[in-house]
Amino acid sequence: MTVSLHTLDVRPILKAGGEPLAEIMNATAALGSGEGLRLLANFKPVPLFSIMQKKGYAHHEKELGGGDWEIVFEPSAAAEAAAPAAPAETAPARPGQDDAGGWPAPSRSLDNRGMMPPEPMVTTLEAIESMAAGEVLEGWYDRDPLLLYPELETRGHEHRCEKRGPGEYRVLIRCGTRQERAS
Repeated sequence: MTVSLHTLDVRPILKAGGEPLAEIMNATAALGSGEGLRLLANFKPVPLFSIMQKKGYAHHEKELGGGDWEIVFEPSAAAEAAAPAAPAETAPARPGQDDAGGWPAPSRSLDNRGMMPPEPMVTTLEAIESMAAGEVLEGWYDRDPLLLYPELETRGHEHRCEKRGPGEYRVLIRCGTRQERAS
């Protein structure tokens, strides 16, 4: 079966300091049966792969050079063979927005502002690997790191995000226990 592809170039959004996840999700939601998404980005968006897989899309990636990537998301065979789609669920509140009032004070702080993706995410994930369970990392970002949140959850960590101003986000990450990280 031939898949019709819609192209979304998020490089201008990223270069302007924006977060393209909402645009990607909107473009995905607008796809019809047998349609896919051709995404152009200035980095390989690895955390997006699992998000799209959960939505029923397989991916193929190709480096274009100069740090640019083309990722094609196509309906997976399992999604194509499935019965008509179930009614859409009401989206839960964005994760990480609950109060962190009972958490200890941050034991470490990272300033990830001014970095291009995926640097802020890589720096954050490396930092929390050296921290003990229960410790809190404070991270500063110039865009809401939406692709970081699913990765943190997969690794057993909790997070809370506060928008402090235009282009300024403070994210608190409480490291999970070793047992939570292993599961």
